[in-house]
Amino acid sequence: MKILTTLAVSVVLLNPAQAVQKPSSHTKGTPTGTPAGPLQPGEYWWQPQLSPGGPLVVLVSVPGQIMHVYCNGILIGRSSVSTGSKGHATPGGVFSILEKKQEHYSKKYNNAPMPNMQRLTWTGICMHSGNLPGHPASHGCIRLPFDFSQLLFSVT
Repeated sequence: MKILTTLAVSVVLLNPAQAVQKPSSHTKGTPTGTPAGPLQPGEYWWQPQLSPGGPLVVLVSVPGQIMHVYCNGILIGRSSVSTGSKGHATPGGVFSILEKKQEHYSKKYNNAPMPNMQRLTWTGICMHSGNLPGHPASHGCIRLPFDFSQLLFSVT
């Protein structure tokens, strides 16, 4: 019996994606079957097998509230997002991921959960799972559907 308990704990520890829980206020996400056209809040499309290797580029359209993910120049994913609200604009520019943490909590905003956090600036701008109301609503971060945030986290 002790061996089975050890094995069960080992499996949980070796599979960190299972360990991260979706906060109740975050959008789970809904896969869609099409790589084009409008996306409803929380919808995403993900096909990494279309280009299994090469440089990864993520483009975010603030006006369109959408993210496109390219691998080796080929579209492999896209998702609805929620960017910074008025007075908390998401900055434009070219960024590299500075830090990644599957389980992270905001030091600035009441310990708010930020699952699958990928830091873009040292001033607190990140990509992470969050609520997607269909319009800009964050404090500058790029919020993603929870399911999509896990997929993106796994390839960056």
